Amino acid sequence: MSHDTPLIATIVAGLGLAFVFGAIANRFRIPPLVGYLIAGVLVAPNTPGFVADAGLATELAEIGVILLMFGVGLHFSLKDLLSVRAIAVPGAVAQIGFATALGAGLAWMLGWSMGAGLVFGLALPVASTVVLLRALQKRRLIETERGRIAVGWLIVEDLAMVLALVLLPAWPVCWVVRSRWRPLQRPVVAAGELRRLGCHRHHASQGRGLCRRHAGGRPPCHPLDPALRRPHWIA
Repeated sequence: MSHDTPLIATIVAGLGLAFVFGAIANRFRIPPLVGYLIAGVLVAPNTPGFVADAGLATELAEIGVILLMFGVGLHFSLKDLLSVRAIAVPGAVAQIGFATALGAGLAWMLGWSMGAGLVFGLALPVASTVVLLRALQKRRLIETERGRIAVGWLIVEDLAMVLALVLLPAWPVCWVVRSRWRPLQRPVVAAGELRRLGCHRHHASQGRGLCRRHAGGRPPCHPLDPALRRPHWIA
């Protein structure tokens, strides 16, 4: 019977190393998150020694993200957000717009595609709401005006990033449709020009025929006379 337990091994190794290096980081007055990152690096495939199951680690990380966002939701208050909306909303929107434009411009200078530049630009203004909440709680600033402004600012950024994640998958589809439609534009435009040219010639020939028939009774008319350039179905 096989006794392989990759799930238990991954959890024990991850939590054990995270506890050890988190305590070391706290000892040196460094945020414990630094120790957690070092623990993750040590069990990664790029370092020697024990290697955690990447698939299980990804699933556990998804659970961790769910719990983190649940904690953010516990501290979210629409009333507090509305109380600081005059600063948080325009500030967050301006920061996202400036950082996105800066990142897209830098990506364009590096020769990246437009889609890659947009994703890179959107990634620049993203900040960790969880890290900020932990820092504010540690310093007991979460209930102050500055704390509410900071939390509201980051919540607006999180909502904007959620909207961006919803819209970004549709970007390649729109780009492909546009690129496939572009070769069809030239024949359509050319056909329209030929049709317009044919109508002009047809109306001009009708005008010359009318001039010949009435040459004896009235002065010669110009084939481009506006009265003769009307379509034949108009009396």
